[in-house]
Amino acid sequence: MLTTAVVIPTYNRPDRVVDCVRHLMRQIRIPQRIVVVDSSEGDQTRDALQEFSGVTYVRNPMGRGHTAESRAIGVSLCSEDIIAFLDDDANARPDWLVEILRRYDQRSVAGVGGSALNGYPGEREEGLGSIGCLLPDGRMTGHFAADPGRDVDVDHLLGANMSYRRAAIDQVGGIRGGYPGTCLREESDLALRVAKSGGRLVYTPDAIVDHLPGEYAKGKRFDRRYVYFANRNTVVLFSRVYGFDAPILRRYVRLALTEAVSEIRRAARALTSAFVVPPSVTARTVVGGITRSGSILAGLVAGFPAAVAGMRDDRRRSPS
Repeated sequence: MLTTAVVIPTYNRPDRVVDCVRHLMRQIRIPQRIVVVDSSEGDQTRDALQEFSGVTYVRNPMGRGHTAESRAIGVSLCSEDIIAFLDDDANARPDWLVEILRRYDQRSVAGVGGSALNGYPGEREEGLGSIGCLLPDGRMTGHFAADPGRDVDVDHLLGANMSYRRAAIDQVGGIRGGYPGTCLREESDLALRVAKSGGRLVYTPDAIVDHLPGEYAKGKRFDRRYVYFANRNTVVLFSRVYGFDAPILRRYVRLALTEAVSEIRRAARALTSAFVVPPSVTARTVVGGITRSGSILAGLVAGFPAAVAGMRDDRRRSPS
């Protein structure tokens, strides 16, 4: 029988992480180990978790914006066969772990992810044919709430509800940091490397968590900071996983540049129609287009030196 551990990175959400752990304690099959890795400044999370005698609590001294490093700290404390990861705002349904483990009956399966339901109408039908895909132009689809009625092989998994064989994590050199800010793409780094090494990644709609997205540590989802780190971290991701000469990196940069130009053109069109729309609308469109374009370009520019630094660190960590 496979043994399991669940690692939960958290930052300043003591109530959410307590609720997450309570749901794990109600599993049909309770994991052998639960590890909470806390990046918060204070002790509220540590104090809130004292009601659970079987939970391992550890700090990540790097603080906010280092989710991958928190995952790595958690994994370092685990010796179980399967390591699962949950966001602190993801509440697992009672059969979640049973459904995750069932997929590991196939030896070719290296990683399993499940559904993260946000409570949106129609989310189970959205994107049925494009769940967890890495597209040729570098875009990565989500749709991790969809229910296609069967398990699906995917290119990457959602960090809020994913798991891997411990052996698969070790085979690719463990979890790597270097995806700061909004932490976009940090979970994709592990997924793409495991897939590149020949491991199968499977999405099952039957392993369900209810995802109750908490407040962002800084900024808002899809704001300019989000756009900046989306581009920066994607450049880092493709460079580190596939190399600077990878076609998918070139195609992604071309796609991002096209989007940046499109935003500038949108701002220019708003200026040409300034006499027929309210000044506030014109100003908002112009500023929005320019700042979004600037965030895309700044992210691309920042991504390459960050990738060089990340690859240098990868070589240092790699066994000679």
